[in-house]
Amino acid sequence: MAVEIRGSSDETLDAIASALEAYQADRPGTRVTMYRQGPYSIRVRVLDPGFESMSRGDRSRLVWSYLARLTEDQQADINMLLLRTPGELKDSFANFEFEDPVPPLSLNSAAAD
Repeated sequence: MAVEIRGSSDETLDAIASALEAYQADRPGTRVTMYRQGPYSIRVRVLDPGFESMSRGDRSRLVWSYLARLTEDQQADINMLLLRTPGELKDSFANFEFEDPVPPLSLNSAAAD
């Protein structure tokens, strides 16, 4: 299954998707969804049934071992990396933000306040 990119794609999103497609190939049943929230902000959700018996740290180390092939700038754009099992989604506050994101604050509107 391909990585789902919500909205338009760009070079950085494509690079992250490529790294996580390798993850999906190694971890059957995994679903990855991602989108760009702002110019320097990408949100990624990895749903992996295999996370069931893993700590948050182990989950993170596993996924970042695939993201390590990205450039530092590409890695820095990932500001949300949500690592859950499918069963953990309904109780995940971070998933609510992933599904219904608050629009990014415009620098112009912030300066007007």
